[in-house]
Amino acid sequence: MIVDGSSPLHLKRRRFATADTMEAEAAKAKFAAVKEKFGRDIRVFETSGVSSSPTQVSNDDERDDFYEFTAEDYYRMLATKKADKYLKTKKIREAEVAAHRSRITKTTIRVRFPDNHTLEVVFHPSEKIQSLYDLLSRMVAQPEVPFYVYTTPPKKQIKDMSQDFYSAGLIPGAIVYFSYDMPNQVDNEAVNSGPFLQEEVMSLKGLDVMPEPVEPIHTTPEPVTTAPPPVPQEPKAAGKKPVKPKWLKM
Repeated sequence: MIVDGSSPLHLKRRRFATADTMEAEAAKAKFAAVKEKFGRDIRVFETSGVSSSPTQVSNDDERDDFYEFTAEDYYRMLATKKADKYLKTKKIREAEVAAHRSRITKTTIRVRFPDNHTLEVVFHPSEKIQSLYDLLSRMVAQPEVPFYVYTTPPKKQIKDMSQDFYSAGLIPGAIVYFSYDMPNQVDNEAVNSGPFLQEEVMSLKGLDVMPEPVEPIHTTPEPVTTAPPPVPQEPKAAGKKPVKPKWLKM
């Protein structure tokens, strides 16, 4: 069966391709607008199915005696620390840390909100934690309400704004959790019911920029030149030693 350019199947495929292109262009425009406003590449997605209480422990976890710390473990760890202390000088340790820092050029921070929405932002490891708080204060739906972010488990509030992401151990990526900080428990429960992000930011939910189609590069194969067949050489006749005739007398 031959399908020409005017067949319904061909037209349907063309409409789908046009729709995909228009959706991709619209997504690019939204990402560009948000990046221009906030100065960052941002993604928003929903983490449905994630437990709202991240500290919840599964019933299938190992028994407590599985993690028992024995005296043998203690002395082995102590010996390792002593060996590292005496074998490496301060200058060597600083050089190793500097080399490790230079290899990490970005850190991906995912801020998870109580309504299971996640905001993904990329920072440089040398940027301060304050830059994360500053960005969130511009994106949240209620910027006038105080908030904090924390890591878990165990729950630990991130308070030192002067630390960079590398020193805070948030490399090459980390998940932090968002919460409003209200003194009154009733008010705190009310504000933590959402929504948490502004509508403009939430418009990025589920969007992803499709990569540009790369046109195939057609290379012309180089002509293969064949060498001419070797010309057979005639074998030289073996040289004969001249023979003196019998009649010749010297």
